[in-house]
Amino acid sequence: MGRLAIVTGGTRGIGREISVTLKKAGYKVVANYGGNDEAAAKFTAETGIPSMKWDVGSYPACEAAMSKIVAEHGPVEIIVNNAGITRDATLHRMSYQMWEEVIHTNLTSCFNMARLAIDSMRERGFGRIVNIGSINGQAGQYGQVNYAAAKSGIHGFTKALAQEGAAKNITVNAIAPGYVDTDMVRAVPPAVLEKIIAKIPVGRLGRAEDIARCVMFLIADEADFITGSTLSVNGGQHMY
Repeated sequence: MGRLAIVTGGTRGIGREISVTLKKAGYKVVANYGGNDEAAAKFTAETGIPSMKWDVGSYPACEAAMSKIVAEHGPVEIIVNNAGITRDATLHRMSYQMWEEVIHTNLTSCFNMARLAIDSMRERGFGRIVNIGSINGQAGQYGQVNYAAAKSGIHGFTKALAQEGAAKNITVNAIAPGYVDTDMVRAVPPAVLEKIIAKIPVGRLGRAEDIARCVMFLIADEADFITGSTLSVNGGQHMY
């Protein structure tokens, strides 16, 4: 049986594709989700991948979920921190709640999940942590100071933790997607979306499978010499 992976935000969009791709490759997968029970039930019915609901920004919730997963499925060797939300507004219109919710879900979740997995990974001498950042954490984005701060924080978190885990064969890497064809991006007004695509040199939005393939590359046993890296997958829109 393959190694056990947890994918946060793993039942929809990019996370769904990551979960499915890992399962097809022989990994055991548990997909986390935060709110949409109907979508999660449909996901599990279609894929056979168990889905579990908890707030990844809450340490006690993560602790309880991790204990349950380990008891039912065995040690967690791979974490894909994919969960993310947006609460967009310019700073002078942004409430503290909008700031807090994004930091809570997008950044604090990475600490929670990594902290709860790291001891076991160190004991076993193996671990793979992949954090999903964003082009907007690299380049910034108007109306997204909360989101950009959280995603930029992920990139720093990745580099620091990579240094701590390296001697124990624990690699920590990030992927910074550009604009990917998901429900979140498709919700952008058509005129705005057209302008976004015009700025992408390859001439299209990314696909969820573009990101999933990168996750597969980084979690492989053979990828043990790659750590502390951020892989930009953005069609050339931002060459960082």
